[in-house]
Amino acid sequence: MKSTLFYCLGLLALPLSAHAIDPGPSSPQQQETEGWLQLQSSNTAASAKPQVSTAAERELAMQRWLKSYQHEIPQFFDQDTGGRVDSGSGG
Repeated sequence: MKSTLFYCLGLLALPLSAHAIDPGPSSPQQQETEGWLQLQSSNTAASAKPQVSTAAERELAMQRWLKSYQHEIPQFFDQDTGGRVDSGSGG
């Protein structure tokens, strides 16, 4: 009974021991990405000219989308089929 109580208290205290990362972007690349995301979500730089597509363009897009369903989704992807990728880690 006593060990169960300590176990439950330990589980409840676990999230308190986790440390969150500091808020905000920490590198210039992250700052640039954050800026673009903020610009996009605020909708302040939207074009005043509505973007429209012709009936022919919409039909071609629909045909391309429907054609994507003709390929069967494999159960798994073979890791060695695509070749190797150098991660640049030097190891």
